[in-house]
Amino acid sequence: MIPRDTSPSAHDAQLRWLRRLTPAARVELAVAMPEDTRSVARAGIAARHPEYDGPQVAFALSRLLLDDDLFRRAWPRAPLLAP
Repeated sequence: MIPRDTSPSAHDAQLRWLRRLTPAARVELAVAMPEDTRSVARAGIAARHPEYDGPQVAFALSRLLLDDDLFRRAWPRAPLLAP
């Protein structure tokens, strides 16, 4: 399945590149993806809410990743900040 935001030729090039990776390089890439995704999410939260400081961005990200019930159990006194 080709992503809607990717041309077929770009998708083919990406697949060729991925197929050339060693197994160790594929694992390294897979391990880095979740942190890269969180970095992008943190940047989006900070851009939408310039008034948030670092800890507030972290709380908003945690709320985004967890449901409110689990967030409240983990941080009962933390504010429920909009992501």
